[in-house]
Amino acid sequence: MGAIRIANIHDFDKIIALDHIAQADQSRVAFIQDAIAKGNCFIGQVDSKIIGYGVLEYSFYSYGFIAMLYIHPANRRQGYGEILMVHMEKACRTCKLFTSTNKSNKPMQALLEKLGFTLSGQIENLDPGDPELVYFKSPSLQSR
Repeated sequence: MGAIRIANIHDFDKIIALDHIAQADQSRVAFIQDAIAKGNCFIGQVDSKIIGYGVLEYSFYSYGFIAMLYIHPANRRQGYGEILMVHMEKACRTCKLFTSTNKSNKPMQALLEKLGFTLSGQIENLDPGDPELVYFKSPSLQSR
């Protein structure tokens, strides 16, 4: 990945154009807009083109929580998600870092395992028939 930086308001339209879910979901648009306004949105660029973004916030019991990792489908399975995750991990201001993914999202689960996250629990009833798996990164494993 060429560069990772905090997103600004000028990146908003490019992030929406990148994220196919945001194009059809107004709540996702509002989430992205809020993350940018709070300085919690990181973008990954290759040759000045945004290819992915992540959101690191502190709303999960005041600990770091990676609420979003999105890499454009054309750029997946090339290591960009890992690079963005590691960047957000290093940027995390708390001693504990959490994230979550759907039980059906096997590629994200594999990435989290590779990065040293451990399964912390499961939340039912968010997405019907697809529980949310919560992961934790031990402070002793967190790279600083």
